[in-house]
Amino acid sequence: MSKNCTEKMNDEKIALAFARSKANPCFAILYKRYASKVFAKCISMLKDEAKAGDATQEIFMKIFMNLSKFNHKSKFSTWVYSITYNYCIDALRKDQRHGSIFSDDLEKAPDEVGDDVSDAEMAEIKVGVLKQVMRQMPAGDRAILRMKYQEGMAIKEIAAALGKTESAIKMKIKRAKAKAQKIRRLVEKQRENV
Repeated sequence: MSKNCTEKMNDEKIALAFARSKANPCFAILYKRYASKVFAKCISMLKDEAKAGDATQEIFMKIFMNLSKFNHKSKFSTWVYSITYNYCIDALRKDQRHGSIFSDDLEKAPDEVGDDVSDAEMAEIKVGVLKQVMRQMPAGDRAILRMKYQEGMAIKEIAAALGKTESAIKMKIKRAKAKAQKIRRLVEKQRENV
């Protein structure tokens, strides 16, 4: 590779080395580590392989152009995730198929949330049912549940990635879990009736 960057270095050190030297091998290491993750996230949000491929290239162009601005206040992976998520949300909004899928609704009267849905209850949902539930969830709710449960991101990381407060993220997760539980009951009832 380069005298400045090696595969053994962590992401933050490679980003710092790139900022200092602008050595393409440094960026190549980061691209190799994150390209498939960014592409997978783009597919999950945009639901179109061609658009996801284009989005991945655009996102890496943004990362390349702004890598020297990475401020090391969060993990590098969180910064990449934030760029990816925001790019996909912007693409969806431009497409106008989904409208405002992740609007702040904290000012509105709260939906009927009911009792808190525990993480254990979420984990009990069977895979087949879970797939149906997730397909029926609004895209924003689906995204936040994936960040929390599939990708294992902490509330603080999700808040940083989405530019929201931790309390807003906690409320969004609580509401998304309540919606998921409600949809789960409907799906399970439908399966019983078949």
